Amino acid sequence: MSTRRVVQRGLWFEEFEIGTIYEHRPGRTITEADNVLFTTLTMNTQALHLDAAFADAQPPFNQRLVNSMFTLSTLVGLSVAQLTQGTLVANLGFSEMALPAPLFHGDTMYAETLVTDKRESKSRPGEGIVSLTHTARNQDGVIVAKAVRQTLVRKAPAA
Repeated sequence: MSTRRVVQRGLWFEEFEIGTIYEHRPGRTITEADNVLFTTLTMNTQALHLDAAFADAQPPFNQRLVNSMFTLSTLVGLSVAQLTQGTLVANLGFSEMALPAPLFHGDTMYAETLVTDKRESKSRPGEGIVSLTHTARNQDGVIVAKAVRQTLVRKAPAA
């Protein structure tokens, strides 16, 4: 009996279907350490992320907020294993980014991605452009982030 080997990967250009929503699991519970590390690594000195005494005194949230760039990075990161692992050539751009509600330490982020468009690349044979709308929700289903992303994705190799 021979053993079949399967390597985890994202989708080839041909496998993306416009109108399909991919739900990415598991979710990611955000910790204080995540927020502080990301914030300090990126040299963001915003007290709302780092200074508990300051943030606790600031309405309307009266607590530290998770860095919005961490929120967006994690939103995209949650999609990688299912959509683009090993098949992505490059991110071409992000647009229509929105952060309608904050994330706090201890919140869990869940992500989904809607495929909104795709076309073959005119200048790069063997590749195509896929447009994705990523949405993040917290554990209560509240949308905390949205972003539209254009990606350059490889076509399936010839069999």
